[in-house]
Amino acid sequence: FQEEYIEEPKWFWAIITFSIVNIALLILTFFYPQIIIILIINFFISAFFHYWNKKNIYYYTNSIPQLLPLLNAVRYCLNNHFDEVVHNSLKSLEKLKGRISLFSTESKSISSDIAAIVLTLLEYIKIFFLVEPILVFNALKKLKNKRSDIQNLFNFIGCIDTAISIASLRTGLDYSCTPSTSKDAAKLDFEDIYHPLIINCIPNSLRIEGKSILLTGSNMSGKTTFIRTVAINILCAQTINTCFAKQFILSQPTQLHSAIRITDDLLSDKSYYFEEVLTIKQLINNSETSHQNLFLLDEVFKGTNTLERIAAGKAVLSYLSRNKNIVLVSTHDIELTDLLNETYELYHFTETVHDNEIYFDYKIKQGILTTRNAISILELNDYPDELINDAKSTARSL
Repeated sequence: FQEEYIEEPKWFWAIITFSIVNIALLILTFFYPQIIIILIINFFISAFFHYWNKKNIYYYTNSIPQLLPLLNAVRYCLNNHFDEVVHNSLKSLEKLKGRISLFSTESKSISSDIAAIVLTLLEYIKIFFLVEPILVFNALKKLKNKRSDIQNLFNFIGCIDTAISIASLRTGLDYSCTPSTSKDAAKLDFEDIYHPLIINCIPNSLRIEGKSILLTGSNMSGKTTFIRTVAINILCAQTINTCFAKQFILSQPTQLHSAIRITDDLLSDKSYYFEEVLTIKQLINNSETSHQNLFLLDEVFKGTNTLERIAAGKAVLSYLSRNKNIVLVSTHDIELTDLLNETYELYHFTETVHDNEIYFDYKIKQGILTTRNAISILELNDYPDELINDAKSTARSL
């Protein structure tokens, strides 16, 4: 609706002239019957203009006709939520309903032969008097001058539609809350947060104030899902004013940045590690802004060797946590807990092995991870005894 409309061609005066001439000739035919020959010739010329204009109508068949249901929806909503500006815009656009209907391509059923004859005669009349080209360009001119009215109605219905969607979302949840804001920088506090797309999701609570968070734990224990849960709650808090938690407090405004799902790019000839380097470089650039930032990272630099991964990871995480930024990062590198314990709060997820079964509680726990079950998980999945014994022996020596 807001783009530039098709302009009249420079020779549009010929269409108007033909329409006036045809009207005059039709009247003169009653006095000079021989003029009907000229009328027949003019009819074919008018048919050319008429069907030339069809492409202009087809160009707008997917947009301008939508104004009609928009007007109906606005009229219905104004009965329960009156808005004077919207009401005036509605009245202004309703004057164009007849012209707008020209662009509609809705098929009209012909229930009888008489109806078919009437529609055919109507088409001949439109051809002869060039009704469609004149009305189409007239409608486009008027719509061009009513863009602000269209925008008013579009925004009005858009806000109501959004409100209905949010209300429907909240109603379908076990519980939700509206977020609270804090003037304190680097603060994030939530109670019983959960991910809305996970059935029977285990809720978690956490308070972040000043320090960032370093998460450890084995695969499948819930680290990455927890990070994603925090991310989607912060995103929804600042967009639809809804959080999937019993309480949610954050510093406002908080800009969200993530390096969670990184993949290599064969088409661009970029390795996994190089993609990591580029992604984290962007996070570093963002950390130097004056905004309140929240950085979410999963396994920093896992595309390179252990020694340099730990060294580079420690440096990057220390850098990102400056300027009162919040960092929430998961890692398998326990060494980072010793290197970052002054600037990061340490938390972990864990699992238990009992009766040859693995149990995950998906609850975040404070402190350093003290259990290591990776080799036990291999054993539970029937890896060869020789392999398991070799792995355990190597782990003890390391």
